[in-house]
Amino acid sequence: MPKLSVIISTYNAEAWFEKVLWGYTCQTFKDFEIVVADDGSGPKTKDLINQFIKTTDLEIIHVWQEDDGFQKSRILNKAIVACNSDYIVMTDGDCIPRADFLEVHYNNKQVGYFLSGGYFMLPMNISKKINKNDILSGNCFNLKWLKNNGLKSSFKNNKLTAKGVISKLLNSLTPTKPSWNGHNASGWKKDIVAVNGFDERMQYGGQDRELGERLTNYGVKSKQIRYSAICVHLDHKRGYKTPESIAKNVAIRKHTRDSKTLWTDSGIEKK
Repeated sequence: MPKLSVIISTYNAEAWFEKVLWGYTCQTFKDFEIVVADDGSGPKTKDLINQFIKTTDLEIIHVWQEDDGFQKSRILNKAIVACNSDYIVMTDGDCIPRADFLEVHYNNKQVGYFLSGGYFMLPMNISKKINKNDILSGNCFNLKWLKNNGLKSSFKNNKLTAKGVISKLLNSLTPTKPSWNGHNASGWKKDIVAVNGFDERMQYGGQDRELGERLTNYGVKSKQIRYSAICVHLDHKRGYKTPESIAKNVAIRKHTRDSKTLWTDSGIEKK
């Protein structure tokens, strides 16, 4: 049994997903499986996964469902069931992990807690420019390389340079709440299953946060690793984001918070 299961969500984005998979070939922590949560991609994604299985050491399980619009919560629940490890890291197919990404999650895991990470957003021009060699060499996490390619100065750049005591200090000082962020979060499978996973009524907009709120109601605490577990987020359009889906999800989250809900009837188990 692997020590970590890494769920990566994707949908018809092979160019970005390939860059993400190269990031997992150079992880310092090696004892993991990847479970791809594929929300209805065409055959190109399957071909890409098979190519990586044949040519790298990555262990990949491909969990796929028919394309039925944006049904990320549904495919994530299927992926959770497919995980063989007791501990799950969740991320997205547009987030390239730094070499120590899984090591940070593994070393910080703690019974009774989930871990909350963030991402470093890249502009489109740099997202396109990054190639396999830039990932394997770590260039895409190197602030000097990124600035040479047009990255602007920002306090957020500290995410890429903070190490050791400084990263821990910034984790403690950040005003951002340690919420469950689907692009960079981890927790115990038994806890996620205990609250019945994701609410499948929810489409785009905060469905990951709502899971975290139910975990909190269940008694699981959260720990911030925003400046320690680093991934760079490749830019893309969000055609599935609608005012209707946002409003619906806001209402569900409000009910979860107000009623201290632990369980969703529209999760892994259906009632």
